[in-house]
Amino acid sequence: MTAKFTGRGALLAAVSMVFVAPNPALADYIAEIDVVRNGADPTAETVTGHVFHDLSRDGVRQDDEPGVARVIVSNGQDVTSTDEDGAYTLPVYENMTVMVHEPAAYDVPVNEDGVPQFFYHHLPEGTPEALRYGGLAPTGPLPAAINFPMVRTGVDDEFSCVMMGDTQPYSNTEIGYVRDGVLDSILDQDLSEAKCVIMLGDVMGDDLSLLPRFMNLWSVIDLPQYYVHGNHDFDFDATTDEHSADSWRQIYGPAYYSFDIGGVTFIALDNVVYPCGPEDDGPGGRDACADPDQVVYNGRVVERQMQWLEATLAEIPQDRLIVMMHHIPFVSFIDSNTGRHQTDNLAEIHALLAGRPAISFSGHTHTMEYLAAGEWFQGWEEQLGITRLPFDHVVGGAPSGNWYWGDLNFDGTPLAFARGGTPPGYMIVDFDGSDFEVNFFAANLPPERQMALSFNTPQFRSWFDELFAWADEREDPATETPPLTVNDLADLRLFTPEDLENTVWLTANVWIGDRNTDVSASINGGPDLRMARTQAGNGEEVLSGAEWADPFAAVRQMTIGRFGWQSTQGEDRAQGFEVWQGSSYGPANPQPAETWMIADSSTHLWRLEMPADLPEGAHTVEVTAVTADGREFTERMTFEIREERPFPYWDNTLWEERTN
Repeated sequence: MTAKFTGRGALLAAVSMVFVAPNPALADYIAEIDVVRNGADPTAETVTGHVFHDLSRDGVRQDDEPGVARVIVSNGQDVTSTDEDGAYTLPVYENMTVMVHEPAAYDVPVNEDGVPQFFYHHLPEGTPEALRYGGLAPTGPLPAAINFPMVRTGVDDEFSCVMMGDTQPYSNTEIGYVRDGVLDSILDQDLSEAKCVIMLGDVMGDDLSLLPRFMNLWSVIDLPQYYVHGNHDFDFDATTDEHSADSWRQIYGPAYYSFDIGGVTFIALDNVVYPCGPEDDGPGGRDACADPDQVVYNGRVVERQMQWLEATLAEIPQDRLIVMMHHIPFVSFIDSNTGRHQTDNLAEIHALLAGRPAISFSGHTHTMEYLAAGEWFQGWEEQLGITRLPFDHVVGGAPSGNWYWGDLNFDGTPLAFARGGTPPGYMIVDFDGSDFEVNFFAANLPPERQMALSFNTPQFRSWFDELFAWADEREDPATETPPLTVNDLADLRLFTPEDLENTVWLTANVWIGDRNTDVSASINGGPDLRMARTQAGNGEEVLSGAEWADPFAAVRQMTIGRFGWQSTQGEDRAQGFEVWQGSSYGPANPQPAETWMIADSSTHLWRLEMPADLPEGAHTVEVTAVTADGREFTERMTFEIREERPFPYWDNTLWEERTN
């Protein structure tokens, strides 16, 4: 199979294995904010301070360092802007984070790991309950002043940001997979125009003790690290939502915040309510929130944060692009009928953004879903009260793929194809003023590789249905043997005239594809034949099953050899494999992943029914995908048509005849 890619990836392919250091000024500006404790008034009802130009670059406000005017500062609820001297005043409440909104022409300092320093937590007595990962330490009385340093760097409207969904390592082993997969791949890219790394939640897999190592590992990329709080990043032992992100706040920083780069305003939301309660009750699994015997989360932006969002937007010019960043999707294709995995008050958020250029980025579902403006799916109206999208919503794939399931690939990381058929990967989003371009790259694959081709044959559908049904009903993988494996699947790129009569579809999984992407195929250099997207995005339900599956990904998901890994001298926990919270799978016969992970539906799969009159012999097919902004991706492969399927194994008949 060969590939051609014109667009951003063509340049990136040319600079493979060359790391260009991004904005060296950032690495030089390591400092903390200036917290003045002398003269603090324990009864103060307001918090005050200055935003200042840190000419000495030490984080401490000197008498000769001027203030920075018209900078947004908030306490997580109320929002103000600095005066001509850089001064601000805000009301005080007990559990608040005072934070500055970095302007486009300035950089705030970072710590040694590249985490931006723009905030101060205020919780005098600390988290009121003991939490496994420590919670927020007591901060003591409100300081006399909280001063925010920054340095002037100028405005560059053209820049890029590295973005990704769920890295979600549950163990140090899986942190190694992140390192060897997406991180190494990103370091092969040209990052000379990059200004930030954005993790879209579930940065961790329920173990915040791993977060310091993770942040330090990503410091090698030498870019500011902006993290979004996800449902696997909170304190599971917290009894109220108000304190469920306290350990995250202590180790990383705020659970929601905003900043500017170039012509773009980035707004990070925390839309995970945990534990949810009766106020979250509703359809699509949200009834669990009203059940006192269940402790679950829900997707919603709470009132205090909504007040902050509205007040922040009021300070932002109408023509700036608003990039919304949050973990649980505003809307989802794969979970379109599940309320808990979408955002309850989306209609209200859409209303706040009305008339503005905007785009939404999220994670959570471990799928890559580019849901373009005008698209909608069944379930959104019932669950969220919305239909067609007013702007693009992107669910950003996952470096962990389908939670690190799958056999190990060339680079020793799991071949963990996600539910929609995308490999583990990441995005690089290019910005130019209020314009943007979203690029997806598979980890440890050439950047020009942008799709996967296969054929959906009658044999595939029969094989898929039987094996899927078995996996769906299995109870104990360690004691059961699947009826079929990948060895029992007939060659998907060889079919007979009878197969064609019973329908063979050419499939193209275009990983960054959306409803505005045109995909066509040319057989043996003939005319372009338009391929049809399997999901039109016009209010229909999710179509799933063998007919709608991506054979390329599904085949790799349905026979996993790691089930059978076993040794006589190794540790007990080294047998088979571990995922989730230490859940063990194997030793057992090789078999499929969990059925809900299988790529049997997708927003970015196109297909073409192969002509029934193709002659016997070898053939080629070339598939071309063209996005709305003109990027073009091409993949080619060969296939065969034979009167009968050839015998697939070593045939020793002639050998025996000759030796006898």
